[in-house]
Amino acid sequence: MQQRLNHIFIHIVTALAVAMFFSCDSSFEDIRKIDTPERFPVGVAENFHLIYTDSARIKATLTSPRSEDYSNQEFPYQEFPDGLKVVFFDKDKNESTVTADYGIIYQATDMTDLRGNVVLLTHDGKKLETSQLYWDQKNKWIFTGEKFTYTNPQKGTIMNGEGIEFSQDFDEGKGKVKAYKIDGVKDIEVDEEETPANSDQPGEEERE
Repeated sequence: MQQRLNHIFIHIVTALAVAMFFSCDSSFEDIRKIDTPERFPVGVAENFHLIYTDSARIKATLTSPRSEDYSNQEFPYQEFPDGLKVVFFDKDKNESTVTADYGIIYQATDMTDLRGNVVLLTHDGKKLETSQLYWDQKNKWIFTGEKFTYTNPQKGTIMNGEGIEFSQDFDEGKGKVKAYKIDGVKDIEVDEEETPANSDQPGEEERE
């Protein structure tokens, strides 16, 4: 009989200990939620459109299906959860574009973080593809530390690498483009049907 009572007592103590453990764990979660501020935007805009100007000249435009304003946070930012498109204009008003599945602008630093299927296409046909790209608006600089594919139809080449940076005007040949950890450069494949017929000598474009 005594052994049975001891057995019941042990079960009761164990049950109380487990209940106290889960109660403490629940209290801890409640405290953690109090310490963590909720993230609510102060404003939401559909079909968002923003124009960047410099000396009364349009330098870039940004459009997005949805923009969420988190300027109420300690580090204010603007988020584009449904993707965005940025169009850059050079001094001759040529357009270059970059698209991404997601974007965020940190207002204190004017730094834009683009993520997911990032594709940059210059006005002369050059294309950069990567998973993440940063745009430094103040210094007019674009860079990434991720793997990338860079296609240059003018030179007929494709370059793969990891890490690249260049100026916002995409000016090449003046020391403004730097690529790191290059895996290799290969020629763009051209179908035989695209080769000019009845031509024994290369054309002007081929010689370039």
